[in-house]
Amino acid sequence: MRPPPGGRTRRRGLSLGVLAFCVAAARCLQSQGVSLYIPQPAINATVEEDILLSVDYSCHGIPTIEWKYTSSWGVQKIVEWKPGTQANISQSHKDRVCTFDNGSIQLFSVGVRDSGSYIVTVTERLGSSRFGTIVLHVSEILYEDLHFVAVFLAFLVAVAALLISLMWVCNKCAYKFQRKRRHKLKESTTEEIELQDVEC
Repeated sequence: MRPPPGGRTRRRGLSLGVLAFCVAAARCLQSQGVSLYIPQPAINATVEEDILLSVDYSCHGIPTIEWKYTSSWGVQKIVEWKPGTQANISQSHKDRVCTFDNGSIQLFSVGVRDSGSYIVTVTERLGSSRFGTIVLHVSEILYEDLHFVAVFLAFLVAVAALLISLMWVCNKCAYKFQRKRRHKLKESTTEEIELQDVEC
């Protein structure tokens, strides 16, 4: 006995429906992941500078963002927050950190002690997470070197002023010497003329 012709079509339709559902579920699961972009993974700064540790993420829902600081002294939590809510800033960084909804933070008035690795972790509500690292190097402005340069420049300016003064004095002396010489030549020619007149 043959099955009715509509039964095969139903099974085919059911198979296509299940296949479409599986593809949609797979796409949905793929899009649930977190992506994180760090435009500048290494930053050089000087003491007392304000630094932006810039990141950007994409995910579904509102994630939890956490920043940690690691150095030779250990790991320290800086801040944790969900975009649009109050940030939980550690005591060590109170009044020194500003958070942004894109996951970035700004550190105010950095010092040499702030050099190290900054790890950002973005965790989605369903548990998937992504982390990235920014390395910060803070160097001191060497005031001794700047002081030396300033003193050296002042010395050069003083020497230049002294040389200009000496040139001015030499010029005046040369001018006076030439005037005296002309005056003497004039007197001598006048005396010669008078002598010639007397002899005549």
